[in-house]
Amino acid sequence: MKIYEIQALLERYFDKVELVGSSNVTIDGPAKIECAAKGNVSFVANEKYTRFIESTEASLLIVGEQTPTKQYSDSLSFLKVKDPYTAFVFVLQMFSSPRVIASDGVSPSAVIGENVMLGKNVSIGDHVVIGDHCVIGDNTVIGPNTVLMERVVTGRDCMFYPGVICYDGTILGDRVTIHSGTVLGADGFGFAPQPDGGYIKIPQMGIVEIHDDVEIGANNTIDRATMGSTVIEKGVKIDNLVQIAHNCRIGENTVIASQAGISGSVSIGKHCMIGGQAGFAGHLSLPDKTHVAAKAGVSKSLQKSAQTLRGIPAQPIRDQLRQEALLRSLDKMKRKLDALEEEVRQMQKGKGQQAEGKNT
Repeated sequence: MKIYEIQALLERYFDKVELVGSSNVTIDGPAKIECAAKGNVSFVANEKYTRFIESTEASLLIVGEQTPTKQYSDSLSFLKVKDPYTAFVFVLQMFSSPRVIASDGVSPSAVIGENVMLGKNVSIGDHVVIGDHCVIGDNTVIGPNTVLMERVVTGRDCMFYPGVICYDGTILGDRVTIHSGTVLGADGFGFAPQPDGGYIKIPQMGIVEIHDDVEIGANNTIDRATMGSTVIEKGVKIDNLVQIAHNCRIGENTVIASQAGISGSVSIGKHCMIGGQAGFAGHLSLPDKTHVAAKAGVSKSLQKSAQTLRGIPAQPIRDQLRQEALLRSLDKMKRKLDALEEEVRQMQKGKGQQAEGKNT
């Protein structure tokens, strides 16, 4: 593929794509800038990687519009765009080949229940189990060893990687991707404590609803509602190893990083960003565009949108950083306090000695 072909692709998505260098160089594939060789394309979207521009062996770099380029080698060409990170995603799509999750059609080893409706161009892999009354949308691919229990409904163009489990009643929209090991619709963690110290299990009678264009990573667990639905709204992206408990609602286009844990009946707004290992107490809500830093512990609801939360308990980042600075200065403050206390003791000792002198 020539550089001018990559430029033409990017011009479909960006108003301005400026070429610096030759347009006729052949590009064989993408690579990280620090590892790239002749014929590779890479990108710079973060300032800390600009140091590699001078030493890279890449033939093409995609960079920001303000990136200086005149001082570099004539053998290195540049495409300057407003958003080099997104531009490089489009380039990766050009070079990536589709994965074969399951062959066309239905594998002879698959077990299909009664009254199952299969759409057009469905692919069902080896040892898949599909329960009674399921509905599988057009062009959906179901990888080997996946289990869909009764009355699971999927939309069009869904992708199930091997080993996904969907409990009964789970509903998926169009273009949903679920990676291996994920379990949708397992019972929520509901037990009523008893006077004798035991517990009675609360029946989990609801379902899980996954809306359009959601991607769920590997080894996630999204629990069914006690009643009603646990809802993952349109465009949500969830990393690996995330737990979402019963009756939660995750708003549109929210992203959740690995190992986050979200307790029952939590409502998270649209366009939020949840960092890795963040934890949420139950029955709270976050407004739209909230950012939660990694390892934060969210213990109460918020009303103001577009805040960044940090720390345990989580609070607005300026407040938390101020408290963190105070904690770092505690040792210095203690030394000052000790010195003041010693000074007071010496003053008191002096006054005592003066009083004794007067009495004698």
